Amino acid sequence: MAVNRLQLCVPTFFGTEAIVAHEIRSLGYETSEVTDGKVTFEGDFEAIALANVNLRCGERVLIKMGQFTAKTFDELFEGVRAIAWEDFIQADCAFPVKGNSLKSVLSSVPACTSIVKGAIVKRLSQKYGIEHFEETGPMMRVQFSLMRDTVTIYLDTTGEPLYKRGYREKGVMAPLRETLAFSMVDITRWRGDRPFCDPFCGSGTIPIEAALYAKKIAPGLRRTFVSEKWRIIGKELYTDIREEAVSNIDNSIETRIFASDIDPSAVALARLNAKKAGVDKFISFSVCDAAKAPLFEEKGVIVCNPPYGERLMDRTSCEALYRKIGRHFSNFSNAGKYILTSHDGFEEHYGRSADKKRKLYNGMLKCYLYQYFK
Repeated sequence: MAVNRLQLCVPTFFGTEAIVAHEIRSLGYETSEVTDGKVTFEGDFEAIALANVNLRCGERVLIKMGQFTAKTFDELFEGVRAIAWEDFIQADCAFPVKGNSLKSVLSSVPACTSIVKGAIVKRLSQKYGIEHFEETGPMMRVQFSLMRDTVTIYLDTTGEPLYKRGYREKGVMAPLRETLAFSMVDITRWRGDRPFCDPFCGSGTIPIEAALYAKKIAPGLRRTFVSEKWRIIGKELYTDIREEAVSNIDNSIETRIFASDIDPSAVALARLNAKKAGVDKFISFSVCDAAKAPLFEEKGVIVCNPPYGERLMDRTSCEALYRKIGRHFSNFSNAGKYILTSHDGFEEHYGRSADKKRKLYNGMLKCYLYQYFK
């Protein structure tokens, strides 16, 4: 497999595929496929490092090792064994296997996992002349997906998911993933040049992602990736990519980011997380009821993730809250409002139909980003 012609796949939250595709193109690569839940493109080892360090919205970066049809365990075994695993996995590497199966004849995931592992061992045994693998070296995580009898095999280059930036060691109840928070910021088309307000900041994820974006601080600067330990890639490439990312940081933009929450402990945690992310000086935190958030006259944006009436607050209290913020937010006549919730009656209680709605998933929970342009 030529390293300059790797097929790379970036899984995404449903509803954020176009954002990830734009990010990949911004890195200088053309996308080859944009489908539900993933974006694919061609690249080399540098592309892997660039994507891991710079992508704000993708979930991880995978190398697509092969794809074939399998309706029997023999077909699965032979299809996996035909892949040139020795191009990536050395004799001492660890190569755990995990996967999933949906609408396929081979429906037993444990059985498929065992077959895939056995096929890789068989291939590597023939190449290296050994029968037993200690698996004490670099981690090469193998993933498989069976969908309608089509098997796709991947190597994971990321390790911990990309949403784990490294600045949030703990969060409040029902925290928002960093990748989803960034997608909300991106949808507003805010670029750091006007006021930004999150009156339900919780542990600070949305304002922190906004600050990182405005300052062009790469989200992967403060964490490591499993492929840094791969001998075929190495730390030097990642070091070069990080040095380039540092040189791209833009401190010339004067951001005005306001973040508040009614819970003092949440605001204290948000401040701590912002400090860990290196953006605390760009965000003004305060303890405040969202229905009393200070007004700003300039044309800005309000972006928030209020309680849905599921894990936080009961449904009746949640609906009362929507009515309160609907009345208060109407006073921000120049501000766009972007509100994420899974509550299907949100617009009725908020008091206005959204100018636009966008379906997004907060984990497995279907939500809508209700967009009000003024």
